[in-house]
Amino acid sequence: MSNQPRHIAIIMDGNGRWAEAQGKSRTYGHERGAESVRAITTYCAAHSDINRLTLYAFSTENWKRPKIEVEFLMKLLERYLKSERATYLEGNIRFEPIGDLSIFSKSLRNVIEDVQKATAHCNSLVQCLALNYGGRDEIVRAANTLCEKGTLTVESLNNALDCPHDVDLLIRTGGDHRLSNFLLWQAAYAELFFTKTLWPEFSTDELESIIKKFKTVERRFGGLN
Repeated sequence: MSNQPRHIAIIMDGNGRWAEAQGKSRTYGHERGAESVRAITTYCAAHSDINRLTLYAFSTENWKRPKIEVEFLMKLLERYLKSERATYLEGNIRFEPIGDLSIFSKSLRNVIEDVQKATAHCNSLVQCLALNYGGRDEIVRAANTLCEKGTLTVESLNNALDCPHDVDLLIRTGGDHRLSNFLLWQAAYAELFFTKTLWPEFSTDELESIIKKFKTVERRFGGLN
């Protein structure tokens, strides 16, 4: 029986480089990247074997970028969530955020909460956006939560994470070959696929091709088949 990619995670890299190659501003690349998010999410929602799609939208390290770019990304995220609310509901897609949201503006937090509540009943796909997210930060926050509860176990730590779901297939666009602090715990036995395609050009056809390759991989999880 072939593998089923029930949880797909994607590091969406290359928006800025794609825009610069077009002679455009980096912000234009982020806007086009949002269109790719919609297309990939809609594709996954239409495939019943995919339960969860986790997208690396803004990392804890992204605050180091120029202030004007960070401010644009915050506004773009707010606009995206407002505009995609209808898409979520039409596609029966539940929206879930992971990461430390406390640093965001009250306005953005309210929009995140509103869309999360509005889509809580949806069950064809969970689209999870990693926002102000870092794998190390997530693990430290989970460990601190458990400090007062006694013994720390693999199971208790896993359940205390923002995302307690193992990743089956992790994809990185943009040509780099690293995890960049994304889902470090959850990706322990994920199959990793790297593509040179920049995120705004990453298509559903390429995703489908990667999924087909994933289904042929022998996954042993440290054992023998």
